[in-house]
Amino acid sequence: MGILANTVNICQFRVTGALPAGDLAEWAGECLARKGFRPIDQGAEELSVGWAHIDDPQRSDFADSGVFSRDHYLAFTLRRDQRRIPAALFKTYFNQAQSEFLAATPGLQRVPKQKKEELRDAVRLSLFARTLPAPSFYDAVWDTRTGLVSFTSLSPQVVELFENQFKQSFEGLRLVTVHPYDRAEAVLDEALKPALAKANGAGSETVLDLIQGNRWLGRDFLHWLLYQSLNGASEYRVSRPGPALEDEGFVAYLDDRLTLVGDAESGQQKVTVAGPQDRFSEVRTALHRGKEILEARLHIEKREQEWTLTLKGELFQFSSFKAPAVQLERDEMTDPGREREAVFYERMYLLEEGMQLFDSLFAAFLRERLGGTWPEQEKLMGEWLAEEEA
Repeated sequence: MGILANTVNICQFRVTGALPAGDLAEWAGECLARKGFRPIDQGAEELSVGWAHIDDPQRSDFADSGVFSRDHYLAFTLRRDQRRIPAALFKTYFNQAQSEFLAATPGLQRVPKQKKEELRDAVRLSLFARTLPAPSFYDAVWDTRTGLVSFTSLSPQVVELFENQFKQSFEGLRLVTVHPYDRAEAVLDEALKPALAKANGAGSETVLDLIQGNRWLGRDFLHWLLYQSLNGASEYRVSRPGPALEDEGFVAYLDDRLTLVGDAESGQQKVTVAGPQDRFSEVRTALHRGKEILEARLHIEKREQEWTLTLKGELFQFSSFKAPAVQLERDEMTDPGREREAVFYERMYLLEEGMQLFDSLFAAFLRERLGGTWPEQEKLMGEWLAEEEA
């Protein structure tokens, strides 16, 4: 799903390292061109990975900065083409190759190990030459004002591929995942940052430790939000910078789908509760018995606009993020290129507004979680869960 799709998966990174002096777009174009996508449909290579145009992934030339540089955004696509051979098909041709070899070599009862490897490589190469590569496209948008990069895949393998490709392309720069603790530091008021540091459960400053040592952020946030969805007004105020006006009101609540996880004799057990909820009875019972909310469907509404997303609590990744539809006036005289740019800007505006509202919601939770009233809030939530068991 591309960044311009109605529904998109998003994970975010911060760019670390020093940007070069001079024309940023010119430098970025050179970096992207060095690792531009190279097609393999006319050859027999198994895999090709590289950058392509966000508007036309068939193209990978970046001499014209207009194809990737839009105001303060750099937008490009990670294209990955790979040939895949069905295992059953490969086995059939491989067995046939071995049989032909043995038929031509009467003195042997079985294919020697080294020859078997040669036959395996020859069969694979032959099948690759007759198989078209399957393309995959993943968009990236780099906001050079904030240093944030939004990427449209949540697959660990694809995310790792993107991080490596970015590091190899933009020398001296690397990506750091925006995880819950990092996001908390970014949205929290200065007065509460010492409390956050005190609650930090990580043993070091490595990203993995900061994620694993602070799982309480996602767990408590989703638990609090569930309680607020049923027992509060679910009304919040914009407190973070962005397209929405400061102190503007919005509504946020959980509904439709929640996934919980807990320990069982056979290991960790996941339970998914789907469909519109009334009192979340099943979820409350599971929480009271020790399970945790792993991910949940979040609705955010501001006036007539609505954003929905599935929040993954451990990493704060956004799955199936749906923003209000882009609506632009069109006429026969509109240049297609300008129209694509207008759609891009409007889409980014709506996505950033949704992120702004989410960060304001998260900041509201942190003020309560770290501000001294949490023990009483935790008691109320515990009593609420116990009511379902009574």
